[in-house]
Amino acid sequence: MFPLRILITEDDHVSALLLKKALEKNNHQIIGISDSGERALEILEENPADIVMMDINLAGELDGIRTTEIINEKYDIPVVYLSASSDAETLSKVVGTNPSAYVIKPFNIRELNMVIELAIFKDRKEKELQKLNNELEEKVKQRTADLAEANKELTRALEKEREIGELKSRIVLNVSHGFKTPLTSILSSAQLLQKYAEKEHPFKAKIMKHADKIENSVRSLNSLLTSVLFFGKADANKIDYKPHKMFLMAMFNEVVDVVKAGSENDVKINFTQGKLPKTIFSDHDLLYQIFENLLSNAVKYSKDGQIVSFEVFEEEGVLKGIIKDQGIGIPEKEHDQLFDRFFRAKNVGIIEGSGLGLSIVKKCIDVLKGEITFESKPGKGTTFYVSIPLTK
Repeated sequence: MFPLRILITEDDHVSALLLKKALEKNNHQIIGISDSGERALEILEENPADIVMMDINLAGELDGIRTTEIINEKYDIPVVYLSASSDAETLSKVVGTNPSAYVIKPFNIRELNMVIELAIFKDRKEKELQKLNNELEEKVKQRTADLAEANKELTRALEKEREIGELKSRIVLNVSHGFKTPLTSILSSAQLLQKYAEKEHPFKAKIMKHADKIENSVRSLNSLLTSVLFFGKADANKIDYKPHKMFLMAMFNEVVDVVKAGSENDVKINFTQGKLPKTIFSDHDLLYQIFENLLSNAVKYSKDGQIVSFEVFEEEGVLKGIIKDQGIGIPEKEHDQLFDRFFRAKNVGIIEGSGLGLSIVKKCIDVLKGEITFESKPGKGTTFYVSIPLTK
């Protein structure tokens, strides 16, 4: 065992000398012998020690237990108790000071050396553990501080993103509204040109042709702006559910008539209705957006001569809609992206579109707490299934 600097605190002078002699045989250095707690503390004040051998009963006002408590507070070095007593009361007092060891007198030198060695080992391991705990606490504090700073940065970034989002929404809404007025004027002018061209005019055919082009283009732009406005409101969280009493069949007839009027294909719409309530309590605009977009897409992506099936019915308080076409279909690997904003399947070719229609449908259905699913195969058409809870 390596040599240690040891302080002996023992009020029996003979026992102290015998202990000193035994320890020095093992190359330990005795830095002092004291018979009181006060003297032991004076020695430690001037001489560093590796371990203290402490008798419990000492001369003076401080006994061994109180002296050990002071040593623990000021010097943090291991203490080995020496005592001829092993009664329960003494042991309970000793345990409270967290001693490194406890030796009953009389003791043999071999036992004593083993106790000292274990005491030193225990003390070093406890200090290593304390050091690791302190380092861990410091790391936790640093990580906590870093996390707090990261949270602040994230909060600032989210606030900035929210401000940018609000600014973007305001710009989109203002610009879209700004376009609406001139587009309405252009559409009115195109319709007037068509009316004037009804009279005999040498350029009647050309006027009608170009007026039709203007009208169709304006309607397309108007539809696109309506979609942009919708998502401007969605991004600003301004899409509200505004239910009121409405005539269900009147809405469906309007949807079919509008889609037929705007169709550029020779596609037949086969509209059938099952059991339906005459009136419901729901949001007309959201329902209209859902079925008008789905039916328009079905017609747009069908070929001349094909049939689009549009079926609606009520089942157990749920409005069901099935829109089935025989058109180009959707590639299977793109099914997961179908409701993404601005997404258009790769097989649409030159068919015009913004990629917003199905995103609007999904958003409206979510607001109405409904569901939408679909089946599709390229070249064999697509079928959409819509389910929306009803309030009569």
